[in-house]
Amino acid sequence: MASLTKEHILNALTHVRDTQSANPKGEALDVVSAGLIQGLVIKDGHVGFSVEVDPRDGAAKEPLRKACEEAAYGVPGVLSVTAVLTAHSQQSAASTPPPQPAPQPARPGLSRKASADATPKAALSTEPLPGITHTIAVASGKGGVGKSTVAINLAIGLAKLGKRVGLLDADIYGPSVPRLMGLKGTPESDGKRLKPMEAWGLKTMSIGFMVDEDTPMIWRGPMVMSALTQMMRDVEWGELDVLVVDMPPGTGDAQLTLVQRVALAGAIIVSTPQDLALIDARKGLAMFTKTRVPILGMIENMSYFISPESGEKTFIFGEGGVRRTAEELGCDFLGEIPLLPKIRETSDSGEPITASAPDSAEAKIFLDLAAKVAIKLSAAKS
Repeated sequence: MASLTKEHILNALTHVRDTQSANPKGEALDVVSAGLIQGLVIKDGHVGFSVEVDPRDGAAKEPLRKACEEAAYGVPGVLSVTAVLTAHSQQSAASTPPPQPAPQPARPGLSRKASADATPKAALSTEPLPGITHTIAVASGKGGVGKSTVAINLAIGLAKLGKRVGLLDADIYGPSVPRLMGLKGTPESDGKRLKPMEAWGLKTMSIGFMVDEDTPMIWRGPMVMSALTQMMRDVEWGELDVLVVDMPPGTGDAQLTLVQRVALAGAIIVSTPQDLALIDARKGLAMFTKTRVPILGMIENMSYFISPESGEKTFIFGEGGVRRTAEELGCDFLGEIPLLPKIRETSDSGEPITASAPDSAEAKIFLDLAAKVAIKLSAAKS
């Protein structure tokens, strides 16, 4: 087959029947005609899609998902298939209201419903990822604070301390790790599990390896959660001391999926000292606290700019905001990272400063942060 297209995959999927979907004659419809296949993407032989079913069916539809996966594997040119099961049927949602949480006392300024919705649900039982000693989240409340750059250089710093380190890009909608790591191509697969890409001493996985950089991920929440779960559990991570998860900004589906399905050793909050960023950083920290994830500390990024001519410091986003917030919230302040051109330049070129210039003053900042995190993880394990 010269070129693998969506039509090839969809044609194969028409051979999979859903016994609960029927035409006016009572005949079972195929999954494509029934409208169950959504979000189909193809890149370099790697195929991904969701199978949308009634929320009431849930796990009972797992055989249907597997049948769809096997059908797609049968198409010449397919190297791997990521088929996720999502319970997001508009029809069923309209006919069957979702379960409501127990009534909660209303907060000032919130209706009783809004107050109840704001209360976090009980976490699902979590367990460590096989072969991985510590999984840590690097998070921020707001985008644009340099969290991914911090996560990558922190991970490389841990690797330079002799740790076996993996890096998971959990930002489904805006994956930036492939560009920041200088990685191109698609992961290899044995037909069941993906092999992470490797660079700078890190095993790395991102949805960005399987989707073109300019392709928007127009996925609903359930599909995001399923895709994230598969990137954690259906990847050959091997034996790792630390898996660093670069979280998307905010406190949405991806964050809750992680804290509810994986035993986290801790979370690191990254923020600029700007008041607006700190408001959202507090929310991120509160989410991890409420879900009983240990807070390893806060990092202040873009703390100040040093003039190359005079050496004078300019506090562009305010001074000491993250340190003060950490003290107020009772968590550790891990350190500050100045706004340095070399960090930005190496990130844009896909050559992280901690790897490309490990002896530089800029790299030393991240190595010091990595050492603090390693000590905390060691203390938590003992």
